[in-house]
Amino acid sequence: MIKPKRPKLELLSRPFIKKIVAEALTLLEKQGVFVENKEALRLLAEAGMKIDESAKRALFTSVLIEKCINSAPAAINLYDRSGEKKFIVGQDRVHFDPGSAAVTMLDHGAQAQRKAVTDDLVKFTRLVDCLPNYNFQSTGLISSDVPEEIADSYRLYICLQYSSKPVVTGTFRVEGFGPMYEMLLAVRGSARSLAEKPLAIFDACPSPPLKWSNLTTQSLIDCARAGIPSELISMGMTGATSPVTIAGTLVQHVAENLSGLVIAQLAQEGAPVIFGGSPSSFDMRHGTTPMGAIETMMIDSAYAQIGKDLGLPTHAYMALSDAKVNDAQAGFETGIGAILAALAGINVVSGPGMLNFESAQSLEKLVIDNEICGLAYRLIEGISQRDEPLALDLFRDFEQGAQFLTMPHTRKWYRKEHIFPSITDRETYDAWVVLGKKPMADRAAEEVARLLREKPGSLPDETVLRELEKVITREAKNAGLNDLPGR
Repeated sequence: MIKPKRPKLELLSRPFIKKIVAEALTLLEKQGVFVENKEALRLLAEAGMKIDESAKRALFTSVLIEKCINSAPAAINLYDRSGEKKFIVGQDRVHFDPGSAAVTMLDHGAQAQRKAVTDDLVKFTRLVDCLPNYNFQSTGLISSDVPEEIADSYRLYICLQYSSKPVVTGTFRVEGFGPMYEMLLAVRGSARSLAEKPLAIFDACPSPPLKWSNLTTQSLIDCARAGIPSELISMGMTGATSPVTIAGTLVQHVAENLSGLVIAQLAQEGAPVIFGGSPSSFDMRHGTTPMGAIETMMIDSAYAQIGKDLGLPTHAYMALSDAKVNDAQAGFETGIGAILAALAGINVVSGPGMLNFESAQSLEKLVIDNEICGLAYRLIEGISQRDEPLALDLFRDFEQGAQFLTMPHTRKWYRKEHIFPSITDRETYDAWVVLGKKPMADRAAEEVARLLREKPGSLPDETVLRELEKVITREAKNAGLNDLPGR
């Protein structure tokens, strides 16, 4: 039997990759990176790097960078809440998760965006947990009904309550890591178990160009020492905070990622690090950062190819849209992004559900995008040889008027060859009219209501729930909130 060929997207030649990486290394060695965190500067100095103390700028040698690349794992194992289901983050494995840290929700009935509250985050988490094409959960919304001081730990608290999937998250404050780590320990039971079976990925975002803030650097260090994977989110904007050319932005992107990787490896050799980002093409007409622009997707696909060439797991913000509602733009931008990400073999694809330049989430779009992700998975599965010979036996003694519909062969393979989206319209026109002429967003809203009605959420055991509540109650009181929303 001939094995199926996995379709693949590659935008860069090997010589082009080598040139981009070479310029990134030169940039780090000659220009260096601004590092705000004192401990990171100490680690770099102890590793023999030249530090300009007054400017807080560190220069990185190619020798150290190469050593750190070699010490970082090429693949990361991530586990669900039970610790039984494993997800490999590496190779060409593709995992979709909703984009993180949106501040508004699209209200489908009003067709308007509003600030997100706890109830939105609970519904969001429950929905992601039961949609099969999202392998990972995310802390996708920031609740406006709790103090900013606990916004990061509160989102994780909700996610760990209502979802069994691994979580993509991150800290908003240096002090935020402690309680979030406590919650993860409450689920796993011990620091060793958490390091052996990571439950979460923490995003760490350098500030373009070439700067690591105190917060994000500390996140790298804390995660490295806890065995928690760090996802590096470089965010250059072409012509604004990075060079205007795609190739120039790639040089900066690689430099920022490699500098973050070095800091993580110096904190703990072998620390799991994901080569990722959320760069964008900058639209100078409107001052916006279109994530649905084809140039943005080209940057994402290209840096992921570079990350793979370096032997690192990869991430990108794709499969999302800059549209404000679930319209045609939302569909085509998300669809193109999901397909390109899958073809590029990006390991962690964050973005489904997102609208409005990564600032809004939509429950209806989550349902629609789940089907888009399913199409992407089917595409990279490729075309399989099911029989030997392929089809000749089916035509033996074939008579005029015979139909493939009635053949045992059709019954055997039909459901393995095809996928069947649940809300995508494949009815005849007359049937569509009888069913009410509903546009896709309305069908998605009905599916949201059904899933939330029928799927109560995946709750941990009572002991874990009590520990999670103890941590977040303490943090809330420290922030001046005596009662959590919904109590």
